[in-house]
Amino acid sequence: MRAKPTLYWLITSLIVFAVLSGGVAELVQRRETVEGMLHLGYPLYFISILGVWKVLGAIALLIPRFPRLKEWAYAGIVFNMTGAAVSHAATGDNTTHIVVPLVLAVFAIASWALRPPARIIGALPGPKIIQLHTEAAVNVGL
Repeated sequence: MRAKPTLYWLITSLIVFAVLSGGVAELVQRRETVEGMLHLGYPLYFISILGVWKVLGAIALLIPRFPRLKEWAYAGIVFNMTGAAVSHAATGDNTTHIVVPLVLAVFAIASWALRPPARIIGALPGPKIIQLHTEAAVNVGL
């Protein structure tokens, strides 16, 4: 058994479950979810917006291909979770309400870092590639 792919799918499954279940709770406007968002000072329409983006983000992480879409999903999850932690801290909520979203943000970052090559947009050019491009430009007189 290869550890990196197993760890990737374990962490990704946890983050997808958390984001998807939270998104569905927001879309169906579960009573506890509505009360929590109002407590944080957000308007009701914001719940639906977050719900849609969370569900779409979770789906993006699961489907094959579309690496750029996955990058956006990871970024959105990290923004959402860090924003949730700050919102809970600003309203004086207990530590659990602050730490849990931060842990989920770390899981999203870990999932991103462990993703398989097929889910990566592409490597940035390294020194060797830059050198080859420079040599090619010189050879054609640029």
